[in-house]
Amino acid sequence: MITEEMRKRLRDKKRIVIKIGSSSLTHKTTGKLDLIKMEILIREISDLVNQGKEVVLVSSGAVMVGRDTLGIDRSTETIAQKQACASVGQAKLMMIYQKLFSEYNQVCSQVLMTKNTMLDPLNRYNARNCFRELLSQGVIPIVNENDTIATYEIDNLSVFGDNDHLSAVVAAMIGADLLILLSDIDGLYSDDPHTNPDAEFIELVTELDDSLMHMGKSSTGSNAGTGGMATKLSAAKVATLGGSDMIIASGEDFHILHKIIDGRAVGTLFLSQKKDDFYLLDYLEQI
Repeated sequence: MITEEMRKRLRDKKRIVIKIGSSSLTHKTTGKLDLIKMEILIREISDLVNQGKEVVLVSSGAVMVGRDTLGIDRSTETIAQKQACASVGQAKLMMIYQKLFSEYNQVCSQVLMTKNTMLDPLNRYNARNCFRELLSQGVIPIVNENDTIATYEIDNLSVFGDNDHLSAVVAAMIGADLLILLSDIDGLYSDDPHTNPDAEFIELVTELDDSLMHMGKSSTGSNAGTGGMATKLSAAKVATLGGSDMIIASGEDFHILHKIIDGRAVGTLFLSQKKDDFYLLDYLEQI
């Protein structure tokens, strides 16, 4: 009953950050963009905006789209080739997002970030002001790590961790009410459900203690993304300490977004643990 009441509070969330992983945007058999799913995603987000909510979309997929466009083999590509893929793929991905959002009379924008964006006080101040102005104008910012110049993520030494950390940092920076992480798993389990059929689903997390943090695994069942449950739990710590509730849920069907906001029992809900002494810069300097 308590959990049900906590879910109902999600209906009142005003500022929402949604993170989409690469595996949720592509066909599993070919690795190419799933345009039908993308249309559903854009419709769901557009309807949230029509409800008066402010939405930031953190979207992976640029390197993957660029790789497909340039015909580069993932198994043999160099860092420079991955950067080229990011450059080509980011432009192509934004073109698709802009086209689809325009069909629902929505305006989207592109925001590319690096760790230095957050570490430098002036850059961080400017980034926060930019987000606030975009949201006040009803724009949907689409965020990604700038892989063309920051090679941490594409070298599997990610600063932000397949955009999981990036979305949490953005949520904390702009004072979001809710962070939704959509990936290839439907929430937090006591063990990896891909390998252990007896793994128990955890519906609600009120406190991220050490036992839960150790529960994270470094791998998922997907070849498309680089962030596993460990990065998602780490992101949950950042988001909740920064004042946001957070949901980890499956990105298999993007209709799940309105179900989450309706307060239905989907995904794992992490409750805000906001601390007055939480300082985002301290966190960034540790990673």
